[in-house]
Amino acid sequence: MANQPLASGLSAQVKRKLEGKRDRDQEQSVLDWIEAVLGTKVDRSKPYEEILKDGVLLCKVINKLKPGSVKRINENATMPFKIMENINAFQEAIKAYGVPTADVFQTVDLFEKKDIAQVTQCLYALGRTCQTHTEYNGPTLGPKLAQENKREFTDEQLREGANVISLQYGTNKGASQAGMTMGKQRMILD
Repeated sequence: MANQPLASGLSAQVKRKLEGKRDRDQEQSVLDWIEAVLGTKVDRSKPYEEILKDGVLLCKVINKLKPGSVKRINENATMPFKIMENINAFQEAIKAYGVPTADVFQTVDLFEKKDIAQVTQCLYALGRTCQTHTEYNGPTLGPKLAQENKREFTDEQLREGANVISLQYGTNKGASQAGMTMGKQRMILD
């Protein structure tokens, strides 16, 4: 925000650390993915955080993935509460779409540019979540989200497993003192 003082001391260290987490290549990948999903070009003359700041592009993306997710988008909004309303609507829509809550950024992370790396991570999480929806066949962003592979064992199988000696326990065969002789040790330089 324009009226915030410059960070100093611990605040400056935190700000530098958060800025160091940003990955410009990932940010460009996110913009490429957004362009592919929407089918339109994004104005890249502005910085990444400025492109996303008003939340309009984000709302359009989730509406493309799941139509009707965001009912009203405040386009050309200049008032802070309208911009934050867009961002909040996007956040609620992606949670409903299946993005884990832990991956969703806070509104101030984008609006006040507090943690842009978290915004990028959130968009990667949205890209991963898209791949779990069978109706989605568009472009991908990031690796596919892992699926649970639960195994069920019967009581009989569990009892059999308790009787097997794992190779990690070692063996008592092979290493013995058979063939050892008493006497002087073999010296090479004798």
